Amino acid sequence: MLVHHLYSGGKDSSLAAWILTRLGYNVELVTVSFGLLDNWRFARETAERLGFEHRVLYLPKETLEKAAEMAIRDGHPNNAIQFIHEKALEALASLPEVERISDGTRRDDRVPLLDLPRARSLEDRFGVAYIRPLLGLGYKTIRELTERLFVVEIRESEELEKADYEVELRHLLREKGIDPLGIFPKSHYQSRVMGWKEGRNREIE
Repeated sequence: MLVHHLYSGGKDSSLAAWILTRLGYNVELVTVSFGLLDNWRFARETAERLGFEHRVLYLPKETLEKAAEMAIRDGHPNNAIQFIHEKALEALASLPEVERISDGTRRDDRVPLLDLPRARSLEDRFGVAYIRPLLGLGYKTIRELTERLFVVEIRESEELEKADYEVELRHLLREKGIDPLGIFPKSHYQSRVMGWKEGRNREIE
């Protein structure tokens, strides 16, 4: 059974991918790009180190443009990131070969996160199963598991080499002459998985 899993290379999406393999699924990691940057390669590097297949899913630049307009109007990125995530899930679910989709959204996430009606709507509209392995896990549990499994780099968002949605969103805002730090939090740390901890290789003792 194959699951197409939205993947940024961070600890949440990496942990979710690992859980899927423990449940018996074959997992293909999918990183979204708008073609402005090649930051998707950071996710591919991590995917290769973890031993997963990886592909890039390109979304129209118009989607990113609309997200940028939302972020500028709101003065914060929440609705923009939620919008991109929903479009990413829909684009992935619409591919003819896709039957199961997944992401690394957690119990305590505010965005991006689909509520139950939206999750059911996604499944019904595209005829897919939407799997969220971390939905019942809190921050403490996720931290414990990722610390045991992965080598993780944690840095300021502006400094971390990563492959999530906000990298290209920040880039587009700069192209428009807008400082992303006027919209995104000024002090915000994110993670990137660099590989398995020695001897782990998908196993927890």
